[in-house]
Parts: sequence; structure tokens; C-alpha cells
Amino acid sequence: MADLYEQERELEDFFQAARDTAPVPSAALLARVLADASAQQPAPVAAPRRGIWRRLSGAVGGWPALAGLATATLAGVWIGYAAPGAVGDLAISVWPGGGVAYDVVDLIPSMDGYLTEDGA
Repeated sequence: MADLYEQERELEDFFQAARDTAPVPSAALLARVLADASAQQPAPVAAPRRGIWRRLSGAVGGWPALAGLATATLAGVWIGYAAPGAVGDLAISVWPGGGVAYDVVDLIPSMDGYLTEDGA
């Protein structure tokens, strides 16, 4: 039994000596490993350029903002095309003292009045 304990202690001394003097790779080996690793790596690829629609979408605020702009555009076209006569009647009934309604001709006179002045 004492012999087994003595052998384990001798082995432990050898293991401790091996732990204390760990092998260090040479500088040439490290240089070769790094050169081989850099040769195996793929070349960097340039990022693809974003299209004009993606750049505009990002500048405006993304797809939710573009959806709001499209909705506002369609509403403006619809209101402009539909000639909202009922909106004027609604404004007259809601606005106090709104009994006076203006015609478009009153607000935007035509060129006929200027042309009848004999060019002066």
C-alpha cells in the first residue's frame, strides 16, 4: 500500500512539473497558422446598394408613413374631384353668422375684367 502511495506522489510530481513548464509555440509556428487562417477566409463583399424606393421610404419614416401619405393623397384627390357642395352647406349651418356664402368667382376673379380695360 505504501508503494502505491509513493508511486502516485511521484506521478503527481511529474504532472506538476509538466504544468509548470507548459510548451509555448514558436513565433514562426504562430505566423504560419495566422497566414494560413487569413488565406482561408473569404474576401469581404461590398454591401449591396439600397434602391431609390428604400432610401425614400427610410427618409420619410418607413412604410407606415408612406401609407399615411398615400391615404392623404387619395383623400385629397377624392375631395378635389367630388366637388364637395355639401361641405359648404355644412360650414354655413355650423359656423355662427355663416349665412354669407362666397362663390369661387368672388374669390378668384377671371382675366376678363382686366382685358376689357382697353389694354391700359
